[in-house]
Amino acid sequence: MVQVISTEKAPKAIGPYSQAIVANGFVFLSGQIPLDASTGQVNQGSIAEQTKTVLTNLKAVLESAGSDISKVVKTTVYLKDMQDFEEVNRVYGEFFTSNKPARATVQVARLPKDVGVEIDAIACCD
Repeated sequence: MVQVISTEKAPKAIGPYSQAIVANGFVFLSGQIPLDASTGQVNQGSIAEQTKTVLTNLKAVLESAGSDISKVVKTTVYLKDMQDFEEVNRVYGEFFTSNKPARATVQVARLPKDVGVEIDAIACCD
């Protein structure tokens, strides 16, 4: 059985996709960019502030799916500039304190709305 996840506590999808899908005991989260959930506006702050917004949004989607940040098993971090890696990694570590999921980090040519970071995730779901 497949369940579509949608929550007002995270930004609405800006295209033809779901915030997340629950299937076979896992939550597959679409990439989140630093959009404010209440306004839909891009967080234009520092890369640290953008990363915090992204991870806060991912956390909200996880909770809506009946999971949480401690159950994340894999993430992919997309960076506009690999020079931001250290700062993104610092904020990322504040969210993933005890559970450190497998991760890939890549630099990309461009991200939606020209933001600096996007993160997607896969988590276990009870």
